[in-house]
Amino acid sequence: MNKSTLAIILGGGQGSRLAPLTENRSKPAVPIAGKYRLVDIPISNCINSNITRMFVLTQFNSASLNQHIKNTYHFSTFSTAFVDILAAEQTPDNPTWFQGTADAVRQCMKHFMNHDFDYALILSGDQLYQMNFNDMIKAHELSDASITIATLPVNDKDAPEFGILKTDSENFITSFIEKPAPELLPDWTSEVSDEMKAEGKLYLASMGIYIFNRDLLVELMSNSDTKDFGKEIIPQAIGKQKILSYQYEGYWTDIGNIDSFFEANLGLTDDIPKFNLFDNSSRIYTRERVLPPSKITGASIFDKSIVTEGCIINGAKIEHSVIGIRSRIGHGSTISNSYLMGNDFYQNLDEIRVNIKYNIINVGIGERCIINNTIVDKNCRIGNDVHLNGGKHLENTNTNLYTIKDGIIVIKKGVTLPDGFTI
Repeated sequence: MNKSTLAIILGGGQGSRLAPLTENRSKPAVPIAGKYRLVDIPISNCINSNITRMFVLTQFNSASLNQHIKNTYHFSTFSTAFVDILAAEQTPDNPTWFQGTADAVRQCMKHFMNHDFDYALILSGDQLYQMNFNDMIKAHELSDASITIATLPVNDKDAPEFGILKTDSENFITSFIEKPAPELLPDWTSEVSDEMKAEGKLYLASMGIYIFNRDLLVELMSNSDTKDFGKEIIPQAIGKQKILSYQYEGYWTDIGNIDSFFEANLGLTDDIPKFNLFDNSSRIYTRERVLPPSKITGASIFDKSIVTEGCIINGAKIEHSVIGIRSRIGHGSTISNSYLMGNDFYQNLDEIRVNIKYNIINVGIGERCIINNTIVDKNCRIGNDVHLNGGKHLENTNTNLYTIKDGIIVIKKGVTLPDGFTI
């Protein structure tokens, strides 16, 4: 167990760019890979690094997140390990909601200070990556840094979307620019590995993963004028503190919008996925469910698909898709390039028979449906002969039943689509 480090996982703001997936849940609670939640990623990285004291900071739609963490992360009675949620709360000293990442940490400092720690590891709750934080902590200690920032080499196409850092010969950060214009990039290259140079990744982007020495964090949090780490705390500390760049060259993606979320999920179906769910040394932990194996009858599962546990698939065709827990797919349906999040419950046979008798649509995907380039949120009831064909030909729109963003159809949680419904 790493007794020197306390992990602080930032739940993010309202998550409007991930809407409608965040209409009824916080960003860290969004289901990923058919069976996990986004918050499972940083928590699992911490557990795999023997960092077992974690706080998750959130303020929007936190009920499902609370439930997930309460039902998932149980440690020994005799252990000091914990995963605690700190929701924004109004107090005489802090009458407002969190105003930014640094403000969230500031408002919760009294809870952190009840624990002994040398370093605060600050993480985002909406990123997909696998990292051993011990290597980063060791680099922080050896360099005698006050702050260490995990950085990712990126190319000139991606660099304008990030905060870009410039380093000296010892990997200490000397300057910072937020989302630089393309014409400024030639002045912002840093020393990277030969492999990264060969890929044209010459710029160091901040990953939003920080290590702060305890005393410095206390000092910085005493200034209530600064609200955000990336936009204020870090730029203002450059030149005043020893800030180390810890270069990470593995897979990392920021789940900031529907497009990146969709791409990250379908990317898990690759023959050798960049994010490896099958790595024994970097396991992803989640809620333990007692579910039966998936039952597949007369179905064809083609290239690159993931089917999680507890599914019932009858005579369907599935290609390049992720099928979430307890999914039910009817005869003659075709699912392609899609992510079905699945269901939170099963319907019993009596309920199914009654629904059929009275023409009530059951939970799951009906018969003869065609679903392509679509995300179907949890507990949806999709009737027979429903055609959902996402693509760039569709305009962005939002209705009570669905949202279309960048050509991706998102069927909202728990809605019912009648027989023959077409997009």
